[in-house]
Amino acid sequence: MPAKKATKPAVAAPDAEKDTVAYEVRGRIAWVKFNRPDKRNCMSPALNRQMMRVLDALEYRDDVGVLVLGGEGSAWSAGMDLKEYFRETEAAGLGAVRQSQRESYGWFRRLRWYQKPTIAMVNGWCFGGGYGPLFACDLAFAAEEAKFGLSEINWGILPGGGASKIAAELLSFRRAMYHAMTGEMIDGRTAAEWGLVNEAVPLAKLEARVAEVAAMLLEKNPVALKATKDAIRRVREMTYDNAEDYLVRAQEAANSFDNDGRKEGIRQFIDEKSYKPGLGAYDASKRSSG
Repeated sequence: MPAKKATKPAVAAPDAEKDTVAYEVRGRIAWVKFNRPDKRNCMSPALNRQMMRVLDALEYRDDVGVLVLGGEGSAWSAGMDLKEYFRETEAAGLGAVRQSQRESYGWFRRLRWYQKPTIAMVNGWCFGGGYGPLFACDLAFAAEEAKFGLSEINWGILPGGGASKIAAELLSFRRAMYHAMTGEMIDGRTAAEWGLVNEAVPLAKLEARVAEVAAMLLEKNPVALKATKDAIRRVREMTYDNAEDYLVRAQEAANSFDNDGRKEGIRQFIDEKSYKPGLGAYDASKRSSG
């Protein structure tokens, strides 16, 4: 029998990178936070690398059902760090620029298609590059006092890195144009009115509201949640006929992973009459004994 090849141990993150992201798991909710409060949580290459590590560590943990992304201090994220992400990487050449882009866009993309439901909890400043993870999260709640802005135009560049696409996706044409061309800030109330976030509440009530929504998601069938969040993102760019076909196949695929769960929901509704789908979720912890 051939000897097994030795596997290399995972490379530990440098301490300086570990400190850029903080997280804890409470009640099946992973509370992840940008952790550069002195820099208004600007995203540096170090933070981007560490965020990917944190997402990796939490994605398939059995004790995590929902991920919440917040920010330490007075900001959510004021975008990309102008010194570390732009000036220093540009000074190191094109290879360094491309590397930093892969690291940032990589975890945004990872978050968009994350296995667990994700919620952005925007407690303060959300600018420029911060729109990447904002859009990547499935749901978004903001403090009324939070500030949003595409400030790129104010320092001479276009809103890149997906920010212009995100504005066009979430806002009306006229609002997207105004938001991107003027660089003016809007508050959390306006962000909710415009559709950048689902809802705005006073800062003092923000975490409680997010926890309430997370608890609601924890009651749902996790296979159905993953299929649903993926479906909503995919069908936005499809014709109706293509979307219809995709959704039929997606439902079949979801059933193949958890058909017992689907049958249990139908059983509780039809046989037990223990819940009404329009008013709440079935008890996903139960399985039919028959």
